[in-house]
Amino acid sequence: MSAPVDPTPYNKDHPFHARLSESRLLSKPGSAKETRHFAVEITGSGLHYKAGDSLGVFPTNRPSEVADLLHHLGATGDEPVLLPKATEPITVREALTSRLALAGPTRKIVETLHAKATHPDEHAKLAGLLAPESKEVLNAFLEEREYIDLLVEFPSAKLTPQELVDHMRKLMPRLYSIASSPKLHPTDIHLTVAIVRYRTNQRERHGVCSTFLADRVQVGSTPTPVFVSHSHFGPPEDRSKDCIMIGPGTGIAPFRAFIQDRYADKATGRNWVFFGDQKRATDFLYEEEWAEWRAKGVLHRLDLAWSRDQLNKVYVQDRMRENAAELWSWIKGGGYVYVCGDAKRMAKDVDLALHAIVAGQGGFTQDQAADYVKLMKKEKRYQRDVY
Repeated sequence: MSAPVDPTPYNKDHPFHARLSESRLLSKPGSAKETRHFAVEITGSGLHYKAGDSLGVFPTNRPSEVADLLHHLGATGDEPVLLPKATEPITVREALTSRLALAGPTRKIVETLHAKATHPDEHAKLAGLLAPESKEVLNAFLEEREYIDLLVEFPSAKLTPQELVDHMRKLMPRLYSIASSPKLHPTDIHLTVAIVRYRTNQRERHGVCSTFLADRVQVGSTPTPVFVSHSHFGPPEDRSKDCIMIGPGTGIAPFRAFIQDRYADKATGRNWVFFGDQKRATDFLYEEEWAEWRAKGVLHRLDLAWSRDQLNKVYVQDRMRENAAELWSWIKGGGYVYVCGDAKRMAKDVDLALHAIVAGQGGFTQDQAADYVKLMKKEKRYQRDVY
């Protein structure tokens, strides 16, 4: 008897080459951010997803950055290099384009450059960075730089293509929270992506995958390697349960999917969304859609926080505190709380606000409130998708 054929042969190790069917700007002119909506066509792939899952995207590096590195290496790009675990060499151009991360240099490359630098000033600077007391200085130095900066700043330290690639990390896929429900969009996957562009060490930097999608992928023509990353994050299985969703910025993505999912399921539980960003006029992502869901009676509450529209910054956790009594009544009644977005600050602040609301409104001590929130997590009534 033959083994059953996997109906979905595509995964992280064998991605599906999808095409973008849509790329549109969500942020308006005047915004400090560039946030885009992408639709990825998955017809015929056998890929399946659910609200709460993520899409993995394998990017390539910017050709101009690869050319810059090759120029400062003094390489043509055709030189063969061997990557870890590989049995066959590939060209250094291919390695730098699609296999290796061009950012994130470590102490090891500084040690190699120090050993190879022939110019006294360069040698002295590298020695200073490697001194035992310079640990924090070295970390700050590397934080501001990519591999190209080091080749430019220490030209006397000549590296071979193989020596450079030996120091570089593997180029990893990026995971994006899916912003659509398969119940409404079975043949495509939507993403909400902040395009990363910034400047450090007098050089323009570009988020590898966000600018890959925004600048280098042509809608309808460029094959884009993708896979679905399944998650435990998802709307309540019990459709009668209320759903509180807190997602500022691109953290709104999975909640767009949740609302679509609950609408398709005719869920009877109420939906409450907290969304925030810098300015209402320029950063209100999917504004028309939220108005539509309100009009249809699918979205019962929408609380908005704009950090730059007034003198005092207002964030989603401030809106939570303002609505503490109502939030507690939803939670006490069995409501589910979901948080998506920045782990470092937002998710911590939201967690503190939730604990304070449970303690204050429930009449609990801090320890009792902590136990209550722990129980919510255990019952999957408090879930976070943070990064």
